[in-house]
Amino acid sequence: MPEIGEVARIVHFLRKHCASKVISAVQVQEDNIIYGKVGTSASAFQKAMTGKRILDAKQQGKYFWLEMDSAPHPVMHLGMTGWIKFKTDDTSHYYRKPEDEDKPQEWPPRFWKFILQLQGEENEIAFVDPRRLARIRLVDVAAKELRNTTPLKENGPDPVIDKEILTEQWLEEKLKSKKVPIKALLLDQANISGIGNWVADEVLYQARIHPEQYSYTFSSAQIAALHKAMMEVCGLAVEVLSDSSQFPETWLMKYRWDKGKKDKNVLPNGDKIVHLKVGGRTSAIVPRLQKKTGKVAGDVGSADEMEEDTAESQEEAAPKKPKSKAKKATTKVKAEVDEEETKPKRARTTKRKAETADEDESASVKSEDEDTKPVKKRQTKTATKTNGTKATQAKPKKTDVKVETPAAEGQTRRRSGRLSGKDI
Repeated sequence: MPEIGEVARIVHFLRKHCASKVISAVQVQEDNIIYGKVGTSASAFQKAMTGKRILDAKQQGKYFWLEMDSAPHPVMHLGMTGWIKFKTDDTSHYYRKPEDEDKPQEWPPRFWKFILQLQGEENEIAFVDPRRLARIRLVDVAAKELRNTTPLKENGPDPVIDKEILTEQWLEEKLKSKKVPIKALLLDQANISGIGNWVADEVLYQARIHPEQYSYTFSSAQIAALHKAMMEVCGLAVEVLSDSSQFPETWLMKYRWDKGKKDKNVLPNGDKIVHLKVGGRTSAIVPRLQKKTGKVAGDVGSADEMEEDTAESQEEAAPKKPKSKAKKATTKVKAEVDEEETKPKRARTTKRKAETADEDESASVKSEDEDTKPVKKRQTKTATKTNGTKATQAKPKKTDVKVETPAAEGQTRRRSGRLSGKDI
């Protein structure tokens, strides 16, 4: 995800190519998520931007905006995969594969949402986003009031442009007022603007702080180290426009991306890098240096000396409980099915009884021959049972052979006689 340094790169190129330029035409593609989720539409954006002059481009954390000569102003967020591309300039050359560096840019680029054409310029500006998690909105206030308006006012101070606010004392008060893992606090934009996953990991590594430890448990010395690391990491990321080739070789960021590759998950000095989840995000830490010195959340395990595969196995073990619930649910459904299957048997018995009753009622209408036939058959069957014939022996009732402990020998012989058909 583009973080404070990547957004600073975008703002740099917008100033370079757009400052004091008039937008002669706007092409848009309607998108009810990127525009619609924040109460704007592509057609409204097109109407608001056409013919306007761009005065400047500015940033607060992960948000950036174009300051126009009159309201409304477009305020944008890049989401996970959003970016700004220029027809005559490559803003992300360091992301490209070596084999693609000499290839010309595709224009218009794939997944574009708007394209701005500048008056008297060959250059064009395109907003792209493959995953549609970016946001483009219009804010209808004076430019000087933008930071006091949604969505900027809901975000915390920026470590680079708000240094007079984000002091060491301010940070200590913020940490003491929360009871969350420090990594989760840093990622929450309502606390501090612009810090994303890799920046948070770098800051915590430089401060020698474990990401799982509760924010209110740190000493004043630890908070001072955290504040210093935050200002240095964010400041340098913005200064070099997030070009990682200009980051110090001692930064964790250079080596944190090889999760699962055990031979590469080490720093140049041999320290092992371990990955675990904190605040719903994968965190890279160096256990030898980042020790827990206070309380941690109850649902996270120790990772001070944890191998990466162990950490991953613990993460995968969490979803086991729902399986037992699913099993219980399956058993319950099966019992209900069995119960349903037994019901028709009683219904069929009732139906047979009803049919028999109907036949008896209609017997008076039938002829005399028809009336006697079923009676004779029943009498024959009864006589057969009384005489103990072979027909009766072939289908004995289970109640006749029920085994019980006899009270006397005579009872056993009498039961035996019934089974054999002999009269004793």
